[in-house]
Amino acid sequence: MTDRRPLLRALYDAAVAAAHPSTILAPHLRPAPKGRVICLAAGKGAGAMAAAAERHYLDTLKLAPERLVGIATTRHGYGVPTRRIRVVEAGHPVPDEAGLKGAADTLALAGEAGPDDLLLVLLTGGGSANWIAPVDGISFAQKQAVNKALLRSGAPIGEMNILRKHLSRIKGGRLASAGRNAAEIVTLAISDVPHDDPSAIASGPTVPDPTTLADARAIVAKYKLAIDDAVRRALDDPANESCKPGDPAFARASFQLIARPKQSLDAAVKLAHDAGYETIDLGADLEGEAREVAAAHAKLALDARAQGKRIAILSGGELTVTVRGNGRGGPNQEYALALASLLKDTPNISALAGDTDGADGGAGHPTDPAGALIDAATFAKMKAQGLQPQAYLDNNDATTFFEAMGDLLQPGPTLTNVNDIRVILVD
Repeated sequence: MTDRRPLLRALYDAAVAAAHPSTILAPHLRPAPKGRVICLAAGKGAGAMAAAAERHYLDTLKLAPERLVGIATTRHGYGVPTRRIRVVEAGHPVPDEAGLKGAADTLALAGEAGPDDLLLVLLTGGGSANWIAPVDGISFAQKQAVNKALLRSGAPIGEMNILRKHLSRIKGGRLASAGRNAAEIVTLAISDVPHDDPSAIASGPTVPDPTTLADARAIVAKYKLAIDDAVRRALDDPANESCKPGDPAFARASFQLIARPKQSLDAAVKLAHDAGYETIDLGADLEGEAREVAAAHAKLALDARAQGKRIAILSGGELTVTVRGNGRGGPNQEYALALASLLKDTPNISALAGDTDGADGGAGHPTDPAGALIDAATFAKMKAQGLQPQAYLDNNDATTFFEAMGDLLQPGPTLTNVNDIRVILVD
C-alpha cells in the first residue's frame, strides 16, 4: 500500500502557506502617514504580522524607526524577533497575566494616537484570549473562569465571543473607541471564524458589534454556565454594552480581510486534484460536534470506496467538543479518533485533521499537537496493542491514544490561523 502521509502533510502545509503573514500582508499595508504608524496586533500570527509590517515600513518605505511603534500580543511560543514592535507572549486558550498587561498597554498606546497617526490593527485567530481586559467589577480570575467554562461547554466560537465581548474593555469595538483620535484606523485580519464575520475575529475590537448584553445572558443560560455573581451583575450593566453601528469611533475606521479559510482550503483542494484525486469540497465553514461530523465524513468515504472511486474529501471550519471526560485532546484529534473507530477495518483510506495554527486544544504549550493522522498503519497498531478508540472517545482522551500510535500531527507554531483543515483520501 502506498504511504499517503507525505501527501496528507503536503496538503496541510499548502493550506498554512496560503495564509502566512510573511507573504500575504505587505500588499495590503497603507502608505506611511504624516505622523507615526502605531501597530497593535493580536492572535497566533501577531508576531509574524508585526515582523512583516516592520519589513514593509522600515525596509521598503524607509520609514524613520522612531515613527514606528507598537505591541503584538501572541500565544506563548509564537513570538518572532522584531525591531520596533514589542512582542508579548500570552496565554491561550485560557488568558494569563501577560495577556492582561499586553491588553492594558495596547489600550494605552491606542489612546496616544494623534490626528497625524495611522493606527494599524493586525488580527489573527486567538486574539480573543490574548487581549484580556475585564470590565470594571470583574476580576482577572473571574474572567479566566468564564473562559474555562466556555471551552468546556461545546459552544461554537461565535457564541463564545458574544459573551467575551460583553465582559471586555477592548473587544466589541472598544479598541477603536480608545483610538478614535487617530487619522485613520486600519484593521487587516486573517479570519479564523466560519463565514468570516469581522465582529467575531478576535471578538471584533475595531468594528461595530451587532450582539447585545441580552444575547450574552442567553448564552450563559443556554449552556448552563456556572458564573460568579459579579459576572452576572456585569452582564446586567448597560455600561458594558458593546459599540454599535453609527458610533463615532468608526468614522475613520476600515476593516479588510487579507486571508480567509476558503483560500487555504482551495489551495489544498488544488493540490489534491493535481495529485490525481477527484475532490469533494465540503466547504470552509463547517461547524458541529467533532465526532458527529466525523461520522458523516466516514460514511462519504465508505460510500466512495464501495463505488471504486479515488477521491479526496476536504473540509475546513471549526468543530467543537463537549467535554465529558478528563482526558487530553482537541476537536481535530477527536475527529480523527472518531474516524479511526469507524474505519478501523477498512484498507486504502487515510486521513489528516489539523488546526492551521499548529495547536489543537492542548494546555497552551508550543509543543501541543495540531491534530492527528490515521491510515492502515494506525489500524494495525490499534489491533496489535488491543486499543479501543471508543474508550478514549468516552474520556475525551484523543491525545493519549494518538501518542500511543505515534500518529500526532506536530508541526509546531505555524504563525497563522485559518481554522482547521481536514482531508480523507480514498484510494
